[in-house]
Amino acid sequence: MGNSIMSSTLELYLEELRDLSQPLAASKLAILSDLPHDEIELFRREWPAIDVSRRRQILERLAEIAEDNLELDFDDVFRSCLDDEDSEVRVKAVEGLWGYEGHSLIEPLVALLVNDLEHSVRAAAADALGRYALLAQLGQLPEDYAGRVEEALLTAFNRIDEHPAVCCRVLEAISALSKPHVEEMIRQAYRSDSLEFQASAVYAMGRNCNPGWLPILLKELRSPNPQLRFEAAMACAELEAEEAVPHLIELTEDSDAEVQLSAIEALGRIGGSDAKERLKECLGSPEETIREAAQESLEELRFWEDPTGL
Repeated sequence: MGNSIMSSTLELYLEELRDLSQPLAASKLAILSDLPHDEIELFRREWPAIDVSRRRQILERLAEIAEDNLELDFDDVFRSCLDDEDSEVRVKAVEGLWGYEGHSLIEPLVALLVNDLEHSVRAAAADALGRYALLAQLGQLPEDYAGRVEEALLTAFNRIDEHPAVCCRVLEAISALSKPHVEEMIRQAYRSDSLEFQASAVYAMGRNCNPGWLPILLKELRSPNPQLRFEAAMACAELEAEEAVPHLIELTEDSDAEVQLSAIEALGRIGGSDAKERLKECLGSPEETIREAAQESLEELRFWEDPTGL
């Protein structure tokens, strides 16, 4: 009896979602949380009948709700939408699974990376596989899965006609692996004439966690290009590079607002008395975003100084 009542509730709600004259109420989307198997089957059957613009809107809202409320679980809904006929829906489905680390998602992501016709979907799949590359590096992924992830990423990167955006996401994903051929991929991308590849390489240097990248990162903190300064600041944060602190202090007054914010975040993650002093000075900035970022960084810095104080 309970199941039939629930199914009829879901059926009615899916019917409501099909009706574009009905507004999309965020409060009702919780109905799609943690659906049992039979209701997921019902969802999969009825979902394609919903207008594509509404499908995109639904997944976007579900992702926002799930981020704000960890008790709600839409993973099965997102997984059901990985094979949606609309590429934007597929991208949103992949992105909605940002916190999912179950091994069963690896093959669907590999399939999207290798076979999907839209480069935006392949790029999203590569980005998501980066989580599994990190788990592999940490020894938290069985070898056969780790090998599958690495193989798929290398295949995509080496594909002659692959879209540059996909290659960049692949490089960033695979950079978590501390392997000589991965470091060579980063070096080659950094030496390329493409700013997009250079920026991805600098990001990858931080994710690769090899202190040997530090001389390049310190150089890029002074790059004439703001995108490279931004990525270098974040990479220095990943490496917790104390040598970067004087340069990051300078970047808190950068001409580019995003670079300023990245420098402030990096100072909070690296720490030290000089970093703390500069962050306190930033609290007096006339810019609200700078003050808020400095406050957050100081709180993070204090937490790591005394984790038990929380």
